[in-house]
Amino acid sequence: MPTTDFSDDRYSDFEARFDPFQTDRQARRKRNPAASRKARGFQQTVDEAAQSEKLDLSVHTTYRPGRFETGWLLEAVQDFFDQALVVDILSNVKGGKEANVYCCQAHPATGRGLLAAKVYRPRMFRNLRNDAIYREGRETLTADETPVKTTDHRIMRALNKKTDYGQAVAHTSWLMHEFTALKTLWAAGVSVPEPVAVSGNAILMGFIGDASFAAPPLESVELEPEEAQAVFQQVTGDIETMLQLGLIHGDLSAYNLLFWEGRATIIDFPQVVRSTSNRTARQILRRDVQRVCEYFIEQGVRCDADSLYETLWKRWAEPRADWVAADLSRWEEDEE
Repeated sequence: MPTTDFSDDRYSDFEARFDPFQTDRQARRKRNPAASRKARGFQQTVDEAAQSEKLDLSVHTTYRPGRFETGWLLEAVQDFFDQALVVDILSNVKGGKEANVYCCQAHPATGRGLLAAKVYRPRMFRNLRNDAIYREGRETLTADETPVKTTDHRIMRALNKKTDYGQAVAHTSWLMHEFTALKTLWAAGVSVPEPVAVSGNAILMGFIGDASFAAPPLESVELEPEEAQAVFQQVTGDIETMLQLGLIHGDLSAYNLLFWEGRATIIDFPQVVRSTSNRTARQILRRDVQRVCEYFIEQGVRCDADSLYETLWKRWAEPRADWVAADLSRWEEDEE
């Protein structure tokens, strides 16, 4: 498994300075024409940076990255090309605050047709507020999935002071928690994308959909009553299996469920919570269950979110929780 170079963040500084969307907003506020000149200079800066870092940008892809994607996208997926896992990037199927998801043509040797590459944006562009509530009770993971020892004072000091090195360590840990959660849940039969590989800034996984369409989020789908009931049972069963394993999604809703061929697939696990060591776990589970139930109630399913989450918690989590629960409401007020 490739390791991550913590010494720098090759493109975050360039993106922070030259992202055309950012500079356009600044220009509107300040009426400063210089901002547009910065935007036009971004591609040249990325090209120069790539050349100086000697990145292999010779990969030719069907998908043509935007200006601010070029450097960090191709660097993130280069390992997957080198390992003969993918041969092409076909399209961008999902954009988000933290990551973009790309449909890739799998290498014939993998025996697969399509794969999905979730590529995190440079760390300066990650926008999850109050991430401390999700990190509580989780170990800091390295790129080889090894927990950092709390006696490693250099890393602990860097994390506490949020130095560049500390932020790089935290970024890697965030990504590795998602990858390890996917592996655990896939092995347990939970409906998640199959994890295939991980690089310093991307996760390669099974693609949900086909060559014509990516699976849509459940939020955009209207289900027939019988189908809605079946999917509800499947999703709540997956939530229960996760809780048996001591895991809570942390941001589950119909937006993080993909619907394809009569089944829902749970995605996006970077904020996965440990039910046995996170003091806000109970309330996070309650929030996940409420959001899921809100969608299915609209589809005609009769369900009681409070009763469901109480049952799940008492059955699988409460007997193993030996800490005092913390109040989640203050974190939620900060997010509003």
